[in-house]
Amino acid sequence: MLPLRDLNPTRRTPFLTYILIALNILVFFWQQMFSLPEQQSIFLNLSVVPANIIASPFSLETLLDILRSMFFHGSWFHLFSNLLYLWLFGDNVEDRCGVFYYLFLYFASGSVAVFAQVMIDPTSQIPLVGASGAIAGVLGAYLILFPGVRVQGIVPLGLFTRLAVWPAWVVLGLWFALQFVNGILSLGSPSGGGVAFFAHIGGFVLGAVLTWFLTLFIHQPPPEDRREMLYRRATRDR
Repeated sequence: MLPLRDLNPTRRTPFLTYILIALNILVFFWQQMFSLPEQQSIFLNLSVVPANIIASPFSLETLLDILRSMFFHGSWFHLFSNLLYLWLFGDNVEDRCGVFYYLFLYFASGSVAVFAQVMIDPTSQIPLVGASGAIAGVLGAYLILFPGVRVQGIVPLGLFTRLAVWPAWVVLGLWFALQFVNGILSLGSPSGGGVAFFAHIGGFVLGAVLTWFLTLFIHQPPPEDRREMLYRRATRDR
C-alpha cells in the first residue's frame, strides 16, 4: 500500500516535522544548483562512504558525514517518497512524545541506520544518502504508539489501483517485511541493488525499541482506548 493519510489527529502543530521537511527540501534544491558530477563529488566528500566510516568510525568528520547524509537525496522520487512518510507519520509521533524525544529519535535512528548498512557492506565506496533511516525510526515509533490507527492508501492491483483502509500495524508491518526481504535479496547483488535496505531495517528497529522502552516509563492507555480517543477527537475537530 502507498499510504495517503491516517485518521490520527494531533493536539498541536508539529513544527519540528515541518522544519525537518523544509530542511530536506532546501538542501535538495541546493544540490540542484550543481551538475551531476559535482553532486557526486559532494556526496563523496560530505556524506557517508562506508569504507571511510570503517577507517575512522568515531571521528568528528564521521559524525558530520552522518548528519549531512540525512539531508542529501539522490533524486526527486527519493526525496518525495521519504518526505511523504515523514509528513504522514511524523506529526503524531512528535505530538505524542514531544520535541526533544522526537529529535533524539530521529537522529539516533538515522545514525544507527548508517552503521547497520555499513556493517553489511563495509568496503563500499558508494555514498549513503537520504533521510530514510531516520524516518524509518519514526515509523517504528508510530507502530508502537498507534498500531490500530486506520491508514488510507492506494493498493496496486496489476494495471489497476484501489483505495483501501488498513490498520497501521498492517501497513508498517508490510513495509518492514518488504525492506527485510529486499535486503536479503540485495546481499547477492553488486552495491546492494542501489537501496540501503539494512539502513531502513536498523532505523525502524531502533525507533520501535526506543519507543517501547519509553512506554514502560510513561503510562499509555490501552490500544483500543487510545484509538477511540483519537477518533472521538477527529469527530469533535471537524
